[in-house]
Amino acid sequence: MNLTDLRIFVSAALRPSLGAAAIEMHLTPSAVSKALRRLEENLATPLFDRSAKQLVLNDSGQRLLGRARHLLALADQARADVMGERAAVDCRLGGPALLLWRHGQAASAALRDWPDATLRMQAMFEDEALAALARGDINGAIVTGEAIAGRSEHWSETWAATSLGELNLQLVASRRHPLARRSKATVIKASSAQVLEHDFACPPRSLFCGVQRGGRSDGWRDDQLPRKIRYWTDDLQLLLGFVRSGTALAYLPDFALAEADLVRIHVTDCAFICTEQAWLVWDRGSAAQWQQQLALALAG
Repeated sequence: MNLTDLRIFVSAALRPSLGAAAIEMHLTPSAVSKALRRLEENLATPLFDRSAKQLVLNDSGQRLLGRARHLLALADQARADVMGERAAVDCRLGGPALLLWRHGQAASAALRDWPDATLRMQAMFEDEALAALARGDINGAIVTGEAIAGRSEHWSETWAATSLGELNLQLVASRRHPLARRSKATVIKASSAQVLEHDFACPPRSLFCGVQRGGRSDGWRDDQLPRKIRYWTDDLQLLLGFVRSGTALAYLPDFALAEADLVRIHVTDCAFICTEQAWLVWDRGSAAQWQQQLALALAG
């Protein structure tokens, strides 16, 4: 039993077809099939139910899958630690686009000591990110405190959760917006009556967990200050486009204000504050040195 055959087995077990596994592994379907047969001969037991049109893991295959992934993670950890900065690190982070945007530059900076490192950031909602971490598809999931407190079905006892700090949601506008175009201040004061005269852009689903919440999706308290939401979109860049053009206001995390030409609108008679805690979830049991350094850098 060799590591290459185990990698092919894991890919075949997690993909919808042998062809999909072949594409992922950059092999021919015939080569994948031979590797699976070789592994089954080595273990003296079939791992798949081949009566269906596609490969389906049997009980033996299910038992091997978890152990195979653990062995492969340990092998990758050992290789990266022994090779040090010469290792070809493949860092894969998943999470809501909003959080990847917040931490992308810090992740890039943390990997500079590894010249051959690659950084892949995959936008997905929080439960999807934790499921991908459990499958071994990503090295770390960036999620909110709500996902941590919920301890989803995918949670593992070997996982660590590193705090990435708090983000506060703010009312954001472009300097092209009527509320901001006559001021040079970075924080513009306005009453709720003035703010509610203008159109808002809002996602119909939470940008973190993907749950359909309508006007409550961005954290704004419409029960206290009902808005006129004219533009609805799940696409973060499209949402920002409505703001940048001066067409609409939006309730966004404070780091969005780092963008040029965006300013905070402070609603002087608004009592509520919406905050979120961000976390990096990663598997400390199989983490190589570079992953530990990444967690420390993001926390810092």
